[in-house]
Amino acid sequence: MDKYLIVGLGNVGAEYEQTRHNTGFMVLDAFAKKASNIVFEDRRYGFVAETSLKGRKVFLLKPSTFMNLSGNAVRYWLNKENIDQQRLLVVSDDVALPLGQFRLKASGSNGGHNGLGHIQQLIGQQYARLRMGIGNDFPVGMQIDHVLGRFSAEELAQLQPAIDVAVDIISSFVLAGIDVTMNQYNKLGKAHSNPSRKEGLG
Repeated sequence: MDKYLIVGLGNVGAEYEQTRHNTGFMVLDAFAKKASNIVFEDRRYGFVAETSLKGRKVFLLKPSTFMNLSGNAVRYWLNKENIDQQRLLVVSDDVALPLGQFRLKASGSNGGHNGLGHIQQLIGQQYARLRMGIGNDFPVGMQIDHVLGRFSAEELAQLQPAIDVAVDIISSFVLAGIDVTMNQYNKLGKAHSNPSRKEGLG
């Protein structure tokens, strides 16, 4: 049976719930809820849930290492379950994209994102990533406060459609592969909000 690892990046703890930096966790929670409410269990380096899609085994991972050491969890679970790196998808927040937009890529740089940066240090750049836009409406020098701040009710309402699509993207990634999924969904990723200035994510 083919195995897949879907990783949502974030920070553990009640104080980080529904913060912008935890958008990856939010996407995985939404996927788990749609997949008959499968439950995350506290396991080594993270909270893990297991499900299957048409004969393919899917592991969902929310690292408990905190953002800056996310690579430890990703590398461990790839090795433990002997999962091909081409079957890894990492979901992260991204200030370079307006709130509600998203972008799927087969590989690439970390874009200044500390979680992606640590994963890259340990396994390289050749893995798929889904970047979820959180916007960059913050004063210069206030990026950390922005990414660790909570979404407002209005922002959550604007983000929810993108989360819903992200759940479908995960299924498509597993069933159809990265190329087909990018072709099908990336054009939808630009459908929300207006272009904003580009900045890296710390």
